[in-house]
Amino acid sequence: MKWAELEENWCPVARTLTVVGDRWTLLILRDCFLGYSKFEEFAENTGATRHILASRLKRLVSTGILERTLYNERPKRYQYVLTEKGKEFAPALLAFRDWGKKHMPVRRSVSATKE
Repeated sequence: MKWAELEENWCPVARTLTVVGDRWTLLILRDCFLGYSKFEEFAENTGATRHILASRLKRLVSTGILERTLYNERPKRYQYVLTEKGKEFAPALLAFRDWGKKHMPVRRSVSATKE
């Protein structure tokens, strides 16, 4: 089943995944909740290519999760901020964080523990 086909699926989880169902989008949203809002910040923090990042930001704006606003005229630069709809995603993102802390702890390398 393709992503576009899920948009009309009876399951709300499937429909939600059409918007936030990839790692780049979740990392962008994480950054937004951490206070980041600029394209370059997202690029640096997520490691996503510029093409992927632009695509995901465009989708988040078109679905009303982020709002794109001009913050610099010359050269034109935009920032991306969470809308009310986007802010309502916080509990889901916190659940991801809490689950990861519990079940996917950071493993330190042997050399790091000897220092």
